[in-house]
Amino acid sequence: MTLSRRAFMAATAGIGASTALGLAPRRAHARINLGEIRLDIVSDGSLTLPPGFIFDPMPQEALAPILQKYGITGDTLEPPCNVTLMRQGDRTVLFDVGSGSDFAPNAGVLMESLDTLGVTADDITDIVFTHGHPDHLWGVLDDFGDPLFTNARYMMGQDEWNYWTDPDTVDSIDASRTAFAVGAQRRLEMIADQMTFFSDGEEILPGVAARATYGHTPGHMSMEVRGGSQSAMILGDCIGNHHVAFARPEWNSGSDQDQDHAAQTRVSLMDQLAHDKTRIIGFHLLGDGTGYVDQSGDGYVFVAAS
Repeated sequence: MTLSRRAFMAATAGIGASTALGLAPRRAHARINLGEIRLDIVSDGSLTLPPGFIFDPMPQEALAPILQKYGITGDTLEPPCNVTLMRQGDRTVLFDVGSGSDFAPNAGVLMESLDTLGVTADDITDIVFTHGHPDHLWGVLDDFGDPLFTNARYMMGQDEWNYWTDPDTVDSIDASRTAFAVGAQRRLEMIADQMTFFSDGEEILPGVAARATYGHTPGHMSMEVRGGSQSAMILGDCIGNHHVAFARPEWNSGSDQDQDHAAQTRVSLMDQLAHDKTRIIGFHLLGDGTGYVDQSGDGYVFVAAS
């Protein structure tokens, strides 16, 4: 018997991810019920970053006590990658798709995590991208370089799509991110026929409204999911960590492409989220990424959901 590519992938996914990376099987690690909407937050692994990737633009003397408070030491940061799965009626929706196998050695285990929920790539009906960075987009292809989610339709903010598909982006983006642009263009071209676009404020799915949170990338979008009287905000990377982004949201971060705009977005968003006590889901926030924003002095703190 000859195995198809998809059958081969299904048969070897667990072996490839766990054995090659030395990882234990991943599993869903948070659930939020919003009326008839069910959100599961699952792991795509983690990244390994040099601290300067985030901290270099910041005032170093004022930064030091914040890092000390949060126990951030050493030569690397290892932020988690938290992907949100939404199930509502006959829809099974992913918000971002993780890294796939081509970006980071400790990431790319989304399908293993979904397997613990009994969800396969073929079950996904819709994929919504917050933005086009590798750890959010590159998992759209399988290990053979083919589209993985063959039954899904894709959605992305129009401004974000325009940026990553513009042929000039490869030359205009910071040289350290050239591979981001090349990789995004290749992947988006492969799914262009299944892509639809949205703008700020649109209800892109029942109960899901797009929210412009530009700065981390030129067209970064967050999603407000509402079921009945309850809601949660899927942040993507507009609030990118649980420490300095909360303590000093007004500081520029090296992880953002437009640092000034991203800082303005954080300041505005923090105030709203703290005032409304909105449940948040952050792609790189501590643990499973779920919690709340509280004011603390002249800044904020991340309160992880219990």
